[in-house]
Amino acid sequence: MSARREINAKRKRSRTRSVALGAGASLGLIALITGIGAVSQASAASTASIAATTELSESTGLRHEQLSVYSAIATKTAHDRAESTLSDAGTVITAMANKVDSTPLASSVAALGDYKTLETDTVIALTGQTQEAAAAARSAVAEVDRVAAEAAAAAAAEAARAQAEASAQAAAAAEAAAAAEAEAARDSAAPAAPQAAAGGNSPAEAKATARAMAASTYGWGESEFSCLVQLWTKESGWSYSAYNSSGATGIPQALPGSKMATAGSDWATNATTQISWGLGYIQAGYGSPCGAWAHSESNNWY
Repeated sequence: MSARREINAKRKRSRTRSVALGAGASLGLIALITGIGAVSQASAASTASIAATTELSESTGLRHEQLSVYSAIATKTAHDRAESTLSDAGTVITAMANKVDSTPLASSVAALGDYKTLETDTVIALTGQTQEAAAAARSAVAEVDRVAAEAAAAAAAEAARAQAEASAQAAAAAEAAAAAEAEAARDSAAPAAPQAAAGGNSPAEAKATARAMAASTYGWGESEFSCLVQLWTKESGWSYSAYNSSGATGIPQALPGSKMATAGSDWATNATTQISWGLGYIQAGYGSPCGAWAHSESNNWY
C-alpha cells in the first residue's frame, strides 16, 4: 500500500472512532438522565409512604410496625365484646321466664352465637343489636316486676284490712255475748217467788206493793225505796201496761217483757208480778235500787 492510501485509511478509522465515541457518550448521557429521574421518583414515593405511615400511626396510636396486627386486635376486641354480650343476654333471658316473651332477644343471641365464624364488621353489628334487645328486655322485666309488686302490696293491704275488720267483728260479738251472759245471770238470779196476791194495778197501789215487798224480801228500807220510786217513775210512771217501742214492757221495763214470766204467767196484766220480777232483777244486777238508780242517771238505762 502506498503512503497516501495508508494516510487516508488512518484518517477514516479516526473518524469512525470519533463517531462511535460520540454515540457512546450520547447514550451514556441519556442513561444518566434516566437513572437520575428514576431515583427522584423512588425518593418521592418513599417520602409519601413514610408520610402515610406516620399519619396512620398518629390516628390509631399504633407504631408503624404494629399496623400489621391491627386487624387481629380488632377481631379479638369484637369477639370479647360478643362473648360478654352473650353472657349478659343469657342472664336477662333467665329473668324473663314466665314474665316476658324472650323471642326477640333469643333470636339476636342465636345470630351472634356463631361470632367466631363471622366477619368482624358483622360481629360488631350483631353485638350492638343484641345489646339493644337485652336492654329492652330488661326494661320489660322491670315493668312486670313493678306491676307485680304493686299488686302484692295492694293484696297485702286488703288482707290486713279484712283481718282488722274480722277482729273488730269478733270483739263486738264477744262483747255482745258477754253482755247477754251477764243479762242471763241477772235474770236467773231473780227470785221465782210464788205469785203474790194482787195488790192492785194503779200506780199508788203498785208503789205500796213494792215498798212492802222490798222490805220483807230484801230488807231494803225507805232510802232504797226512795231510789226505787225515782227509777220506776222515770222508766214507766209505775204503769203495768207501759210499753216502749224498743220492746221494754211493764213497770220495770223488762226487755223483752216475756222475761217476767219467770215471776208469773200473768206478767203482762199483774203489777205485783212485774214488781216481783223487777226487784229480783235489780238485786242481781245492781245490788239495790239505789245502785240501779245511779247507773240509770249515768247511762240513761239500767
